[in-house]
Amino acid sequence: MVKKVIKREGHTEDFVKEKIVVSVIKAGASPEIARKIADTIEKQPEESIRTSYIRQHILDELKLHNPEWPKRWYNYDKNIKRLHKYGLK
Repeated sequence: MVKKVIKREGHTEDFVKEKIVVSVIKAGASPEIARKIADTIEKQPEESIRTSYIRQHILDELKLHNPEWPKRWYNYDKNIKRLHKYGLK
């Protein structure tokens, strides 16, 4: 069964591990660290997972590796959401 992500607005979408990997790499992490973080989230036993949990887990893990990475991840995440909002991506 495909894991679902519950978005802030309440709708759901399929969990795509590569979205996490890409965003964590954009924050400065190595592909190995990015995959480890994404794997941990994917292995959560719940079949639905909230974006707020994903976000907090990513930020906590990034902070353990480098205190600058959470800031970079936040900026990347904010800019990607802005592109989607205006239909530019």
